[in-house]
Amino acid sequence: MMELLTAAQMRAIEQAAIDSGEVTGLELMERAGRGVVEAIFAKWPELASESDEAGQGGAAPDPASGLSPFVGRNDPPDHFQEALEPRDISSKRKRAVVLCGPGNNGGDGFVVARLLHLRGWEVEAFLYGDAEKLPPDARMNYERWCALGEVKALVDDVFDGWPEEDDGVDLIIDALFGTGLKRPFLGFRHLAMALNYCSSSWELLDGLPRVVAVDVPSGLCADSGKWLGDDQPLDHANLANLTLTFHSEKNGHLLEDGPPSCGTVDIVDIGLSSTQDPGTLSRNTLVHLSGEARLGRVVCRKVTLPLSPYVSKFSDEHKYSHGHALILSGPSGKGGAARLSARGALRIGAGLVTVAPTPGAVQENAARLDAIMLSPVGDKQALEAVLADERFNALCLGPGLGIERARELVPVALLAGRATVLDADALTAFAEEPQAFFDQLHENCVLTPHGGEFARLFPDIAQKLNAPAVKGPAYSKVDATREAAARAGCVVLFKGADTVIAAPDGQCSIHSAHYERAAPWLATAGSGDVLAGFVTGLLARGFSPMQAAETAAWLHVECALEFGPGLIAEDLPEMLPKVFRKIGA
Repeated sequence: MMELLTAAQMRAIEQAAIDSGEVTGLELMERAGRGVVEAIFAKWPELASESDEAGQGGAAPDPASGLSPFVGRNDPPDHFQEALEPRDISSKRKRAVVLCGPGNNGGDGFVVARLLHLRGWEVEAFLYGDAEKLPPDARMNYERWCALGEVKALVDDVFDGWPEEDDGVDLIIDALFGTGLKRPFLGFRHLAMALNYCSSSWELLDGLPRVVAVDVPSGLCADSGKWLGDDQPLDHANLANLTLTFHSEKNGHLLEDGPPSCGTVDIVDIGLSSTQDPGTLSRNTLVHLSGEARLGRVVCRKVTLPLSPYVSKFSDEHKYSHGHALILSGPSGKGGAARLSARGALRIGAGLVTVAPTPGAVQENAARLDAIMLSPVGDKQALEAVLADERFNALCLGPGLGIERARELVPVALLAGRATVLDADALTAFAEEPQAFFDQLHENCVLTPHGGEFARLFPDIAQKLNAPAVKGPAYSKVDATREAAARAGCVVLFKGADTVIAAPDGQCSIHSAHYERAAPWLATAGSGDVLAGFVTGLLARGFSPMQAAETAAWLHVECALEFGPGLIAEDLPEMLPKVFRKIGA
């Protein structure tokens, strides 16, 4: 697991480092700018190539020549000196446009501008806002840049009269607004002008220009992944080629419009010590430092590779040691979803799996199942009789169950107190009286709604989530899932490419099927039924509800990645053996 941060949590961690005397805000800004430059050169090594001094760019300015960016005070620490050594970067001098905003994100931009200039780049710096109102550290770096070059105001007519043909722009740095933005960004037209100015001469990389966002693309809420304001559709937003964030990813990089807006996200280490790492600060301390009094805003996690010992089986155990999962099914002709869940539960390691269809559907299911057993359940009395066998330790309710059958059987199943996954019809059946449904749930339940099912069970929460984000930090999918879990009294796995999993006590994690883990093939009928089976199988094996949901979500996407294009739901369980071998399980 990796820790994710909200904007307030990141500010609190930085401030704790500054207050401790470990580092100054100015040095953190210098580290950030240097890290951005190094990350850009790591991403595109051709931008950092060496050349002869006879190249077209000529020698870069020498800091010792009187153009030192550190004017008057606050000389840079020794370990930054190497980054300031002037050198040409190619036989043709590279050009960058750096767009700086009115806060500390803009200060980071001025550091980037200075370091690129001192490496031989031609840099054009723009400021959106009033230099007199810059925060102290940003103002210092503005002044350092002014000792080297001009700052143009990013206003409507700034590009009027500029030559239509030039030598080309290699890089645009978006340092207008970062994680602290709390209101809609009204400067999209200025940003668009800058992009249009450079577009005629961009060297395209995989069809995209080299646009680098510092922390987040300007205008994106770092907590929610939403664009602030109701008149900024995604196709008009600032879509970065590369987003460089500091110390830790933020929730918004993984949620909503964050992934398609950020391009790729790399983390820049700015040297905050382990005492400032989110995992080492107590929840209460971080609540106090960040000002986020609600438990639900405290550290979220990113689901990553599960530890293999947790998914491995042990050689000295028998099948009942790994649990017995019961999958309730529906009438004849409606059993496909339950069979997918059952196959998922069996493949993920449940020792035994039984499907419980209506009596009239037994023959149909028997023709399709081998290792999976059958136990017909016609009514609630029959279900009570089946559940008298206490070896059934995990239940899956919903896939293909039918609305009326769910209303009859789900309350009986919940009374048994077994670990239970509720999906599909088991959720929709109780949409008219959701609170009565929640009152029947217990702590060993896992709800797995998609967006529509979530809205039916939690209409007020869904309304807040889907409302325009008019100010930041905007209400996020993390907030919504945490609120839903607290109300339901159990774990909620809110499905999507940005799956969010939350427990009633505020624990929360995000599993992102974006970036290098993008798996669009999962948008296929039955994939959610397989996921429900994965969770059920892990519950049968003794996983806690939160651990089962997180592990199942990761394995679900990993199976899709292992198969690739052309995936159908039936393929997902069959990829598990290969995935288990790959992770050493």
